[in-house]
Amino acid sequence: MTIIPQDILDEQAVNSTVSNFLSTFKVGSALRKSGAYKEKGIGVMTLFNYLLCLIFSGRSMYMDMLTGSFKESFSKNSVYRLLNNSKIHWKKFTTLISAQIINAFMKPLTDDKRNDVFIIDDSLFEKNRSKKTELLSNVFDHCSMTYKRGFRLLTLGWSDGNSFIPVNSCLLASSKTDNRYCDAQKFDKRSIAGKRRKQAQCKATDVMLDLLDSAKAAGLSAKYVLFDSWFSSPIAIQKIKNRGFDTIAMVKKSSKITYAFEGERLNIKQIYSRCKKRRGRSKYLLSVTVMVGKEDPKEGLVSIPAKLVCVRNKSKKKDWLVLISTDTRLTEEEIIQIYGKRWDIEVFFKVCKSYLKLSKECRSISYDALTAHTAIVFVRYMLLSVEKRTNEDDRSIGELFYRITDELADLTFSASFSIIMQALMDTMIEMFHISEDEMKKFMENFIGKLPKYLQSALIPSISA
Repeated sequence: MTIIPQDILDEQAVNSTVSNFLSTFKVGSALRKSGAYKEKGIGVMTLFNYLLCLIFSGRSMYMDMLTGSFKESFSKNSVYRLLNNSKIHWKKFTTLISAQIINAFMKPLTDDKRNDVFIIDDSLFEKNRSKKTELLSNVFDHCSMTYKRGFRLLTLGWSDGNSFIPVNSCLLASSKTDNRYCDAQKFDKRSIAGKRRKQAQCKATDVMLDLLDSAKAAGLSAKYVLFDSWFSSPIAIQKIKNRGFDTIAMVKKSSKITYAFEGERLNIKQIYSRCKKRRGRSKYLLSVTVMVGKEDPKEGLVSIPAKLVCVRNKSKKKDWLVLISTDTRLTEEEIIQIYGKRWDIEVFFKVCKSYLKLSKECRSISYDALTAHTAIVFVRYMLLSVEKRTNEDDRSIGELFYRITDELADLTFSASFSIIMQALMDTMIEMFHISEDEMKKFMENFIGKLPKYLQSALIPSISA
């Protein structure tokens, strides 16, 4: 992200931007509602403001004190007391802030026809240098395909295709005692700290539903819930449907998961082998309607119709992937396009780890402090998302441009492709000394051999 500076920014400009963000989206009010109160001395907002701005100084609090640059009116103990406070409900805090940003800022800039989505995914929260961190576990890293010390950061985010806003999260530990290096501290099970630690040891699919419930209770909404195959069990899809959300997800090609199709219970591979596939350059290979899940009156679950769409795996030519949508009114192309928005959360994880010092900045062994650190990193990303949207979308500077500016496009394929073609034309004219008439004939012949969807995307840009 070019919005993140590599050099030290002007401190006054940073403080002004952060102060405007804190006041506009009522961060102080969200802190109070989440149980963050001033006990004595320094106010909570002063400490939170310092922690929020720390990333933009290029140094840590330790280095500030070591070099004599720490000139704040509070001591390091005040910061530690805030981070280690077990009474602050950090999940509620990030949910309230995201609701303010999405409902008051993002949605007025988004057309009602745009499909906004909730995205759920997890990423490794690595703590390899520690063995005494509370609830530290051996967790599987999908990137390196090995086990590492740390947590699974399960995150719920919101996206409209242009901007991604993290909503809430949970640092998941292993539910098995043998896989944990340290057990949780003992708290009253009715307290926030007790509930936080209990949730950390639950299954990811159960925590996913809790994150959705918290977002819904805060007034957040989206048309679809997106996630990958790790969470796409039929029961999870049924429970999400009961909460009023449609699901678009990738599903596992497991022989143990079956769907009702043409009067039988079949798995994905059996359905795929029985049906005729589309040939040629079609965007998808197969599309069928099935019934997901089984009846369970005790859980209040019923079978729901869904559309399975099989697409080619670009990484492996002979392989294929399966998408599922509980909104059967969508076309196959719409399902593929909407699911593409799930990539936004991967960008979020990359930025948080590479630039915002997720897991690296906090050295505490307290689970409460790690949760607080994660919430602060989330707010930093929210600040950058708001600034990025303000700088890119002209309508965000005021109502003056609201009616005359087109909404930002979902995809910039046409613009990118036209830039590539224009560069190709200029290079050919320069190197091979081709006349304009010859180049025109060459381009007409070249475009005529392209698929129709590429022609429709390219011809307007050439003629313009």
